[in-house]
Amino acid sequence: MIEIKNLSKSYHTADGDVEALRSVSLTIPDGDIFGIIGMSGAGKSTLVRTINMLERPTDGSVVVDGVDMSTLSDAELRKKRREITMIFQGFNLLMQRNCLENVCFPLKISGLAGEKKWREKRAMELLETVGLADKAKAYPAQLSGGQQQRVAIARALATNPKVLLCDEATSALDPTTTASILDLIRSINEKTGITVIIITHQMSVVESVCRHVAILDGGVIAETGEVGEIFSYPTTAAAKRLVFPEGDVIAASVVPGERTIRVVFNGSEATSTPLIAHMAVEEGIEANIAYASTRTLDGREYGSMLLGIRDGEEALRRAIDYLNAADGVMAGEVKF
Repeated sequence: MIEIKNLSKSYHTADGDVEALRSVSLTIPDGDIFGIIGMSGAGKSTLVRTINMLERPTDGSVVVDGVDMSTLSDAELRKKRREITMIFQGFNLLMQRNCLENVCFPLKISGLAGEKKWREKRAMELLETVGLADKAKAYPAQLSGGQQQRVAIARALATNPKVLLCDEATSALDPTTTASILDLIRSINEKTGITVIIITHQMSVVESVCRHVAILDGGVIAETGEVGEIFSYPTTAAAKRLVFPEGDVIAASVVPGERTIRVVFNGSEATSTPLIAHMAVEEGIEANIAYASTRTLDGREYGSMLLGIRDGEEALRRAIDYLNAADGVMAGEVKF
């Protein structure tokens, strides 16, 4: 378990002190996929870097499995960091080393290194896990962005960590590649039980893979809880800005007396007949499209939509069940 207790972080600048984090408290259960989301400058990256003490907090503590990270000596901290690895937006691979050598690298410097053959065997197993065993001898410059991030994930897993920190790890990727990387992270979490913390400004990333989320705004926690609950019923201004970035437009589109369903498309297969039309024909449920912002990439749909349902609770439930049964679609009632 990770416990962040009353954490604050200030920076001294020429223009005075800047408070990046203010009394942040979070509890992240073992084996969770936990999202931390906020606008640019909210303090997300600072927060994630305090977990492994790449940033030392000004006040408060980070406790991992009962160990206060700030009390560790340099040698103890280096050892603990083997259990808390990190992937980044920029991949941070060693460009002069091939994929196999990149994955071997943390084993070589960690003190866990055995014979070279053992390291290479372990690295090949991890490249196979991320679907890149055939790229072992390729160099990062020969790979796509998604492939480079897969190598970075394999490298991060080399020391059998308990925690994987993802700092805007999909921000440089297109939606289709992002979806494949998130599927990989979900699969690794399910197979190994590793705790994953995802830092992002993209709500679609959190909705796609996270179980719990904290919304960070101006260095403080605005809301935290289960993803479905937070995104269906946002209560703070910060949460509403993220869930409904076109807030005024959306609010004006909602018809009084209708129940509203928010539909998120995270790579659902595009068809000649839209999903909402299918629902009307197959289920006899008519829906008013109050708002839509979707796009098609590589034959798949991404974006979100608001539907108005007039015919009461039973129709609302059936509509939500129908939509959630579609691949790559998430739906739930929202209230304004």
